[in-house]
Amino acid sequence: MSVRVVVVDDQTLVRQGIVGLLRLSGEVEVVGQASDGAEGLEIVARLRPDVVLLDLRMPVLDGLGVLAALARTGDHTPVLVLTTFPDDDALIAAMRAGARGYLLKDVSLDHLVDAISTLAAGGTVIQPSVTEALVRQLAGTSTEVGSAGLTSEPLTPRETEVLRLLSGGYSNREIAAAMFLAEGTVKNHVSAVLLKLGVRDRTRAVLRGLELGLIQG
Repeated sequence: MSVRVVVVDDQTLVRQGIVGLLRLSGEVEVVGQASDGAEGLEIVARLRPDVVLLDLRMPVLDGLGVLAALARTGDHTPVLVLTTFPDDDALIAAMRAGARGYLLKDVSLDHLVDAISTLAAGGTVIQPSVTEALVRQLAGTSTEVGSAGLTSEPLTPRETEVLRLLSGGYSNREIAAAMFLAEGTVKNHVSAVLLKLGVRDRTRAVLRGLELGLIQG
């Protein structure tokens, strides 16, 4: 079954190019597209896609505004930010606003389709070229974690492995299969990782793990 996607980008040629490529993949169904954030919110609310591909810089309502609006309405549709140029501040803001993925528009079609599938399955995707910048920006600025980084209790080897798989964008089901565990057990391990790292979601856990050297970028 293909993943249902809405593409929100104000640059017509870029948007149409993305839509055309995704349709060629055979794995993604583009159910809607919008040229600004306000239109994008209307389409997402009406069509309820599995994943939203979102540009950051747009007229009327930009990508950060879209993320904020989705959060206010309790819409948890996974959002994959697609941007032309790496902008550390904008990417940090998007992450904090709830985006689940971050890719530059020069990625290959295969990588983009894989990222969309990963988000649809509950995973997180961060392009390696922006991960370092994100970690650098977050280092020493998090209000969620003390200066020691970890709580008094370190991650167990199994929790560290779960964190490593989270960094690869694996969903709980995929982690369970890889580690020969029940999915409920994996959920418990993920909860423990979030608690020990002092963060509230999987994206921040991966970034914190990179920052602390628990996993390699």
